[in-house]
Amino acid sequence: MKKTKVLVLMGGKSSEREVSLSSGKCVAKALREADFDVSELDLSGENLSEIGRIRPDVAFIALHGKGGEDGAVQGVLEWLGIPYTGPGLTASAVCMDKILTKKLLTLSGVATPRFLELGYLEEKDLKEAAKRTVDTLGLPAVFKASRQGSSIGVSIVRRREDAEQALRELTPLGDPILAEEFLSGKELSVPVLGNDEPEILPIIEITSDGAFYDYHSKYTPGKSRHIIPASILPEQTEKARALAKQAYLATGCRGYARVDLLLDQKGDPQVLEVNTAPGMTDTSLFPDAARAAGMDFPALVTRIVRLALEE
Repeated sequence: MKKTKVLVLMGGKSSEREVSLSSGKCVAKALREADFDVSELDLSGENLSEIGRIRPDVAFIALHGKGGEDGAVQGVLEWLGIPYTGPGLTASAVCMDKILTKKLLTLSGVATPRFLELGYLEEKDLKEAAKRTVDTLGLPAVFKASRQGSSIGVSIVRRREDAEQALRELTPLGDPILAEEFLSGKELSVPVLGNDEPEILPIIEITSDGAFYDYHSKYTPGKSRHIIPASILPEQTEKARALAKQAYLATGCRGYARVDLLLDQKGDPQVLEVNTAPGMTDTSLFPDAARAAGMDFPALVTRIVRLALEE
């Protein structure tokens, strides 16, 4: 019987390139263990034609950040008629943009922290934007570059006098800026797997050595801990599961994605964002949750490929 030919797309040019390479290598290894015919491609603008030359049965997108999870490569694959893993073009583009995600979640009635859209800021705008944020959302507040991943471009401001400088440090990233209410409760991540009838995998509670679950904490072994299942009350678990499913469907996701949440002052979960290309490294959340559900890495990537071929 002919093996399914899978092309793993990894690398790219984004600020998350190194993480993507790690994800891609781990995915390719697991796919080979699951007996797929596997090719790997470190994708760049110069070698896009390789996708058409290889002509896989399905592409496994292990790209992170701009160009990989923002709808760009999804559009190329749709043009070529090649099935691919994870959410489609529109969902990928929306979820990559934190401001668009917040607006869609709000319109869909999904609980999410209060926010302000600060947009593209120049030096002359910083003082007023800082004042408006603190006056509206209070302190602490969170500033986020809207189109970055892996917690790149995230700053927590605890003092009024630090707000302007925090914004100044984000402007070189070239993204619109989102200001968000700070929630101090437990940080939760809910992996979701499926198309029309998504399955909610075990909820993960994240603790880290840093002020929050930043890039360093995510990808440095020993700097963060994944508690599975999360140490929360049964009613909180049910609310988080329902909210994650609601966010997944509201943003048009399919295949698999990870919904990140925080508990508010009342202990209720609120959605921070939807990650359409979750990390697949040895320290990543999604494979950890799958293992807790009795699904090893080869079984997980097999399931993700099958979901892509369903579409």
